Amino acid sequence: MLIKRKIEDLVKKSLFKGKIIIIYGARQVGKTTLVKEIERSYSDNSSYFNCDERDVREALTNKTSTELKQFIGDKKLVIIDEAQRVENIGLTLKLLADNFSDMQIIATGSSSFDLSNKISEPLTGRKNEFYLYPFSLEELGQIYSDLELDRLLENRMIFGMYPEIVKDQKNASKKLKSISQSYAYKDILAYQNIKNPEILEKLLQALALQLGSEVSYNELASTVGIDKNTVSSYIRILEQAFIIFRLKPFRKNLRVELRKLRKVYFYDNGMRNALINNLNPLHLRQDVGALWENFMLSERVKYNSWQEVFKNTYFWRTKKQEIDYLEEEAGKLEAFEFKWQSDKLKIPKAFAEAYSQTPVTLITRKNYQEFLGI
Repeated sequence: MLIKRKIEDLVKKSLFKGKIIIIYGARQVGKTTLVKEIERSYSDNSSYFNCDERDVREALTNKTSTELKQFIGDKKLVIIDEAQRVENIGLTLKLLADNFSDMQIIATGSSSFDLSNKISEPLTGRKNEFYLYPFSLEELGQIYSDLELDRLLENRMIFGMYPEIVKDQKNASKKLKSISQSYAYKDILAYQNIKNPEILEKLLQALALQLGSEVSYNELASTVGIDKNTVSSYIRILEQAFIIFRLKPFRKNLRVELRKLRKVYFYDNGMRNALINNLNPLHLRQDVGALWENFMLSERVKYNSWQEVFKNTYFWRTKKQEIDYLEEEAGKLEAFEFKWQSDKLKIPKAFAEAYSQTPVTLITRKNYQEFLGI
């Protein structure tokens, strides 16, 4: 069952335009499947290299352009998978870009903290970047009707959207736990030589339990048993490993608007649920509202990314009132509330008075498809 990824056409449109293409994404989201599908159009004139293999890494590390040419050959399309594993990969890619302008390089990386740091300066002006996430509902719409997507909602809110999970529901629990316990940490623990997976797991579990709520780094530090600066550093690493993302508070007009706290969400509901070992059905859970909010936000991130829409995103809150999600683009502000069981929208008085020109939309099971472009 091949489900076409939304960024496939975007990547294809960028081929042979004189720039290296970088595709970021967590492990197991389908980067290899994507690049090999793109490669099929150039099957007689392409090469694929997997940098998880030691000899490939060695062949691409600290080499001259002549040595690189001998290894890569005269292929038109060259794919370098998990490129962050190669030391000084940025310089290698720069040499390829400078010396072989007719060659299209596609590099993938599961760790933006590593790969982007290595390529940012060497490849300034020489790259196009794309992000691949777990499947989206929009992508599943290729094989399911709108009615079937509605029926799948609860399942996807629990088990998430990783391709391997979607395609093998029978073994979803087992595979999801494997992904959360191994692949999620493989690159993270290697970064800056982090040697304490228990601390990292405790932090992730603490974040998972505060889903949809503001998080305090001081409280997290106390809970996990590390200092505040380490919490901040680890959260940044988890973001750059495509496990979590943050929303900052929107503040503009009111003194009572919160300014310092952040909300943390997971790119995948299943990953979050596996971390707290709770894959129970919705009718047995106390966190359904938070799951719905997380699911809608993660799906919106995918939708905006694949539409190449770049918006500032926030939540809004005073000490007593809250709006779940805001998007700002070109000075225009839109607000959204997420409700799983209620169809009643109550706009906070302070928000309505301060931002009277801002529309507020309630996102429920009845209208979520429009919100996600389905």
